[in-house]
Amino acid sequence: MLLCVGNFFGSTSEAEWADYRTGAKKAPIPTYVLGANDEVTVSYFPDIGGCELAENIIYLGRRGLYSGTSGLQIAYLSGTESQDEPAPAYSFSAKDVAELKTTLLSTANFKGVDILLTSPWPRDVGTFANNAGEIDTKKCGSKLVADLAASLKPRYHFAALEKAYYERLPYRNHTVLQETPQHVSRFIALADVGNTSKKKYLYAFSIVPMSSMDPAELVKQPQDVTENPYRKSQKEAQKTKAPLFIMGFSFCFFKQEESACQFFFDLNKQQGKKRPSDGKERGNSQPKQAKKPPQPTGPCWFCLASPEVEKHLVVSIGTHCYLALAKGGLLPDHVLILPIGHYQSVVDLSSEVVEEVTKYKSALKEFFRSKGKRYVLFERNYRSQHLQLQVVPVPLDHCTSEDIKESFIAQAQEQQIELLEIPEHSDITQVAQPGTPYFYVELDTGEKLFHRIRGRFPLHFGRSVPPPGASSPAP
Repeated sequence: MLLCVGNFFGSTSEAEWADYRTGAKKAPIPTYVLGANDEVTVSYFPDIGGCELAENIIYLGRRGLYSGTSGLQIAYLSGTESQDEPAPAYSFSAKDVAELKTTLLSTANFKGVDILLTSPWPRDVGTFANNAGEIDTKKCGSKLVADLAASLKPRYHFAALEKAYYERLPYRNHTVLQETPQHVSRFIALADVGNTSKKKYLYAFSIVPMSSMDPAELVKQPQDVTENPYRKSQKEAQKTKAPLFIMGFSFCFFKQEESACQFFFDLNKQQGKKRPSDGKERGNSQPKQAKKPPQPTGPCWFCLASPEVEKHLVVSIGTHCYLALAKGGLLPDHVLILPIGHYQSVVDLSSEVVEEVTKYKSALKEFFRSKGKRYVLFERNYRSQHLQLQVVPVPLDHCTSEDIKESFIAQAQEQQIELLEIPEHSDITQVAQPGTPYFYVELDTGEKLFHRIRGRFPLHFGRSVPPPGASSPAP
């Protein structure tokens, strides 16, 4: 079969179309098309619910699900996004998308559809992905289509209105370690037929319906799979302005991007008075906007999307961070916590990344404790491009947290390095500004040590600290 997305009828279609409509010409295979994307071509579609336009050319309809005899399921949505209700005949509205989602998601054991056809691209489809060329995926496309794709989990999603070819890296439909593994989705955008730039406008493939596949085969994850590009926008839509209070910290969530505004109790002032975490006076009531990670100036060995990443060392991938074995680790279970995006240090991280780093630390603490170990975490923000949190386990029965601290402090004194302890209820963002060179140690008990680097600093300092009770440095 042939599936057509985008504008099926061009500006000079009338004479050619008359031959197909009268039967003088015939489409050689069953051809399924989407509806009008503008007012000019609405007249070509006499029945908004779908109909046969000519022999072997079928208009699918405004929205719905086409089920083939083989079990193949094709969801479709015609037209362009409209804010009006009811939407014009060449558009769809939020109500159309909601009704399509309700119809499909209410199906027993719904896992997704095989194919999704839309004319507009989904907004933000390029997040976490390979470059879309001249198309800015944060500004073009439809948010409603993105929401539909996130809910229907198509194995293939085709669109065309941006008139450019773009085959996105496959993305996963589940959160690693938190949800049952699911199949991946692939987004393919096609250029317009016969374009002078010779951009690809045809995509040929064969597909086994999801209903006929072995479940284990269906959920296999390819090596180049990325995070879901729409999950962040879905989470933002679900957030409310109700604050969440945890252990004396107040996190206020708002709907705007990177919106967490965090306040810490100031221990040097009257109890109960709060100050913003960015250190500004209360007179400025605007919440701090988190910065997006800068792009690396050259090849980065730790950005997950970079070809330089040694993927065989990757242990776990989350939404914003990943876990990897250390190359040349001090121990076989020496691991790194790294942000997927390009951040230089902990103090540069957005609130979402900080939250996931905390989850990884908690999971590692539980894991190492189950093995009779505790971890030591350290970071060197000096002559480094990409944040690397080194996590090194040590046996519980060999040393206490005080022993570990004394080892670091003693080694620092030998090298004339001032290593200070951060107060219990403070954290590194309160003692270091973005761009500040520093060395940082954190124990799984929450105790922290900090050195502000002002000149030269030994690059292997953390690795050279001897284990408590040892007479010589670690290798």
